[in-house]
Amino acid sequence: MKKKILIEGMSCGHCVKHVEEALNEIGAKDVSVSLEGKSASLDTSASDEEIKNAVEDAGYDVVTIENV
Repeated sequence: MKKKILIEGMSCGHCVKHVEEALNEIGAKDVSVSLEGKSASLDTSASDEEIKNAVEDAGYDVVTIENV
């Protein structure tokens, strides 16, 4: 399922990399993180709770998770 996540707390390229790695670790595919858009898009079968936990464990705040 394709999802879009709005994320707070990213401020540089390293932040983007950390979020990408966190989402890849839960098996997400086609992960694309935008620093400017404060968002990530991905294709995953993970639950919203798993996605939220992965991003928050990486040190960032999830604002919303939308199905697209």
